[in-house]
Amino acid sequence: MTAERARDIPGRAAVARRKTGRAPGEPRNVAYLYILPGLAAYLIFTFFPLLQTVRLSFYDWDGLTPKKWIGFDNYRELWNTPEIQAAFQHSVELILFYAVFSIVLGLALTALLTRFRVRGFLFFRTVLFMPQTIATVVVAQAFVWIYAPVGPLNEFLRHIGLDSVAKTWLGDFTWALPAVGLIGTWITFGLCVVLFLAGAQRIPTELYEAARVDGAGFLREFFAVTLPGLRNELVVASTLTTITALRNFDIIYNTTAGGPGGETEVPSWLMFHNAFDLSRVGFAASIAVVLTIIITAVALAIGSLSRRTA
Repeated sequence: MTAERARDIPGRAAVARRKTGRAPGEPRNVAYLYILPGLAAYLIFTFFPLLQTVRLSFYDWDGLTPKKWIGFDNYRELWNTPEIQAAFQHSVELILFYAVFSIVLGLALTALLTRFRVRGFLFFRTVLFMPQTIATVVVAQAFVWIYAPVGPLNEFLRHIGLDSVAKTWLGDFTWALPAVGLIGTWITFGLCVVLFLAGAQRIPTELYEAARVDGAGFLREFFAVTLPGLRNELVVASTLTTITALRNFDIIYNTTAGGPGGETEVPSWLMFHNAFDLSRVGFAASIAVVLTIIITAVALAIGSLSRRTA
């Protein structure tokens, strides 16, 4: 750039400011046009339906006849119904499988892969992530076959002499919910691994080398270097897996349909059951509203906790 052109830049900026009222590089209102399509889609397909659901929760309505205003009666019934309370408790238990187990296993595998070199790393990472790409209906039907009385799991147990352990897993009052939860672990585990491995690749190798020079073993290296470096990925994984556990529906619907005896009922299943089987649309809407509030509160709590510990 010549000296003359360099001296002319302030003059051009002054001209641009006089013409547009702002200096070059300042934010322009036209930028809001770029987010307008996404905002419109959000309002039409998410926000307005949510408001409609909140409105319906104050009515007694079967979906066909005129609605009857009942105020907070649906919420009072929801609070006093043991079946609903049990369903929310089941969702909390599923968090153990969908979130806690998946995150712990994902961290353990990430620690191993950052410590030891493994051949075929990309292949195994792809295989572990595949459950996220398969339709949950297909996953559910596959596990119905695996858990069947004469399915692969029971046949394997009988083959190794554990006939007493074999059972109808999805029909057992004690084991139905854990069996469904393990399906969730299988689905979300790969997501956690991919997130953690991506985060581990951003950790400077100098930190690992310094820890090893100081004589750090496998566990000390993990807690001193790997775990702190995966703070952001832990927040994302915790949020996604917890939300998945709380809004779980398709796995329940395609495996147990809430059975046996309501032992695997969750709020999303009861919402569907009340709306489409029992024609209690208003009561189903109240379940949806409460579930939305809980999911939002949990997501905000995880984010707030991560900021405080940062």
